[in-house]
Amino acid sequence: MSPSDLERETLLLSTFVQMADTLVDDYDVADVLHELTAACVRLLDAAAAGLMLSDQRGGLQVLASSTEQTRLLELFQIQTDEGPCLDCVRTGRPVLVDDLAAAGSRWPRFVPQALNEGFAAVHAIPMQLRRNTIGALNLFSRIPGAMPQQDVLVARALADTATIGILQERAIRRGEVLTEQLETALNNRITIEQAKGVLAHAGSLDMAQAFNALRSYGRSHSTRLSEIAHQLVSGALHPDAILTEPHSTIHRPGGTV
Repeated sequence: MSPSDLERETLLLSTFVQMADTLVDDYDVADVLHELTAACVRLLDAAAAGLMLSDQRGGLQVLASSTEQTRLLELFQIQTDEGPCLDCVRTGRPVLVDDLAAAGSRWPRFVPQALNEGFAAVHAIPMQLRRNTIGALNLFSRIPGAMPQQDVLVARALADTATIGILQERAIRRGEVLTEQLETALNNRITIEQAKGVLAHAGSLDMAQAFNALRSYGRSHSTRLSEIAHQLVSGALHPDAILTEPHSTIHRPGGTV
């Protein structure tokens, strides 16, 4: 095994251990799913990753993304009702697009938008347990080409791990618990987006910087990301408390704060 293979295997094992360690009774769905997208970028040589989750009313919501650019592209798919990620959720099967430029007739609105953002390939992996598909994990590449089968298997394993965390046995047995859990996750995501906006405006940050600052503050205070977001949006927490956090490093173009 080469050093690079060994390093990748070590990172993969570490990621699974971290996710399994996180998926306890009192875990933050939004934070877990963000970790999932970040892990996919690190492990699968993807330029970006995003995650859509069903809202149990037939609609889809963007729950996590590795970049703000990816979040907006995922939202664009939902708004236009077309794209590989939507097809993945609807069929419950992976949608592997090696060359987006050749898929213009299949998704006439999504493909030009994705190409304009610099993406050349996209691979969507269903989040499912047995026949229950609750969303899709979406991997974007700036270079056309097939996704190695080994990477497809890794992506599916990561997606399955996150799915099991959401669809716990008690939720599978009791549909109302599942609905409540997913609704809570979606509502928390809305609050997190609002908090990002508040912090971005107060600190002249972009949305990615604002999100990283929120997560850093929550972790340093051992508080859920969703709770920090709610405090910020409700006014219980002032933006300066996060922006001046001693242990928080905010990366800005040309330097850090």
